[in-house]
Amino acid sequence: MNSTFTKILRLLLGLSLLIFGINKFIGFIPMFEMPVAAANFMESLESTGYVLYVVAILEIIIGILLLLNKWVPFALILLAPISANILLFHLFLDVSDILVAIIIASLNIILIYKYWKSYRPLFQ
Repeated sequence: MNSTFTKILRLLLGLSLLIFGINKFIGFIPMFEMPVAAANFMESLESTGYVLYVVAILEIIIGILLLLNKWVPFALILLAPISANILLFHLFLDVSDILVAIIIASLNIILIYKYWKSYRPLFQ
């Protein structure tokens, strides 16, 4: 669990989540043109008034937990549905930007595998 490879993956995932989570509030990474279906979906999430903010706060919290190496197995499980939705959004609505989604989902899966000992009691 504490190999150099695992630390690098954990820090990379934590930093990316922190950056993308903060970006949802500040908007320092420019948004590129999205397909109509993706833009409509994002507009509907924004119109709720809370969904994007909840996701952003969760991304920031999970990113901080990963960076500080605290409650990592919990943070990874909390991130699983978020990374799955990021991947599915890009797979079905905006394929042009799917690379980042694949990286986030892959890092999450690899780290869950690396911390599998922590999850083993859940399946007994």
